[in-house]
Amino acid sequence: MRVLRYKVVLTHSEEGVSISCPALPGCWSQGADDAEALENIADAIKEYLAALEDMHQGEDIREVEVAV
Repeated sequence: MRVLRYKVVLTHSEEGVSISCPALPGCWSQGADDAEALENIADAIKEYLAALEDMHQGEDIREVEVAV
C-alpha cells in the first residue's frame, strides 16, 4: 500500500464543514465537524483515484516524485 498526501481546504458554515482537494478537481466532501470532513475526504480521494485508474486502464501510467 502506498501513502499519498494531499492538501485539502476546509470551509466552515452553519451547516457543517465542506472540504475539497484542489489537486483533484471535483473531489470534495463534507462533514458535521473537521474530523468527520477529513475522514470523508480521505474516502472520496480513494474513490477518485480508483476511478482514474479504471478510466486509464491499459495506458502507460507512471509516477514522479517531487520534493517541495
